[in-house]
Amino acid sequence: MSPRIQSIDALEILDSRGNPTVRVTVALSDGTVADASVPSGASTGENEAVELRDGDAKRYRGKGVLRAVANVNTEIAPALLGADPRDQARIDAQMIELDGTPNKGRLGANAILGVSQAVARAAAKASHLPLYAYLGGAGAVRLPVPMMNVLNGGKHADSNLDFQEFMIVPHGAPNFVEALRYGAETFAALRGILRKKGYATSVGDEGGFAPQVKSNDEACELIVAAIETAGYRPGTDVAIALDPAASSFYRDGAYHLERSGQEVKSSAEMTAFYAAWLDKYPIISIEDGLDENDWDGFRAQTAALGGRIQIVGDDILVTNPQYIRRGIREKTCNAALIKLNQIGTVTETIEAIQLCRDAGWGFVISHRSGETEDPFMADFAVAMGGGQIKTGSLCRSERIAKYNRLLEIEAALGGAARFGRR
Repeated sequence: MSPRIQSIDALEILDSRGNPTVRVTVALSDGTVADASVPSGASTGENEAVELRDGDAKRYRGKGVLRAVANVNTEIAPALLGADPRDQARIDAQMIELDGTPNKGRLGANAILGVSQAVARAAAKASHLPLYAYLGGAGAVRLPVPMMNVLNGGKHADSNLDFQEFMIVPHGAPNFVEALRYGAETFAALRGILRKKGYATSVGDEGGFAPQVKSNDEACELIVAAIETAGYRPGTDVAIALDPAASSFYRDGAYHLERSGQEVKSSAEMTAFYAAWLDKYPIISIEDGLDENDWDGFRAQTAALGGRIQIVGDDILVTNPQYIRRGIREKTCNAALIKLNQIGTVTETIEAIQLCRDAGWGFVISHRSGETEDPFMADFAVAMGGGQIKTGSLCRSERIAKYNRLLEIEAALGGAARFGRR
């Protein structure tokens, strides 16, 4: 007889920003115990599943998650006791039904996702399989190319960069272990360049440097210099990816690049701006280059630039099958960012990814700015086989935990391991 869920317990813990989040532990009848921790975003889409917070200003400035914890312990746990942990789709559907809202606002997506991930991990352990093999099957052998955040701006740092993330992509490496080395050496070279220029080398939420550079252009120039200083070829060995998070500087129908002192731009002017950058810098991917409600602008941007680079939708799609279907229908993007906590269950996240596959889109498994040491997403990236992961810079242990887990997976796969975006 297969093991059954014997207990589910939640605990309030802290994430990498020192804010409360949820950890869930699942115990099975065969003695298997597994847990999972839930991340939290700072730059969030308005249509994301609801992260339930207590709102008590006297405790953690209102950010406590005791309500979400209680919902796991008093509502979700009793409903799932005795369930087969291998029946992930049924368990996730049962929690969605129990919540009863379209956005998981009653129980909280943080409560539901914590249980969903912990159940998956428990089922994998009980099946004597690593999580990536349990979720992805025998074909889960592709290690993802990392997008490594090396310069922070926007809501992720107190810098004068309008754009939120400037990333390096070591796509020219032959395998993951070498890709990590390319990235780490480029990151170290960037630190040295910043110091020589008298810039601070303190880091933002995701581990990227947060210097007071002169402009968004200078950020790209510094990265190109770092790639070359590390001994790599810009664009061939190591490329650049951007996440402007444009919703953060969009208001009154226009894009305000105030931090860097640039003028207000229309949607079409932003796309023209990015097009000019493609001619100057080795950029291969732009995520959220426009506001989350600028569907017409996204469509025009994809038509103009999608043949040259990856156009990734994050806030506009929020890992939600409903919005991804619309994006596919309207040719809004050619790739989606995938965040488990944007939608709130493992099953729905896999559904979102399948839509991307069916449409020929790329997809990028992504962390959040408020992370934990849980490497679930590293296994998930290999299980899904999309060949791309975004999990922060080359420092901060909550980011490194994911990279180290990918090193372990590549070593375990041995000669079967594959590497690359496609």
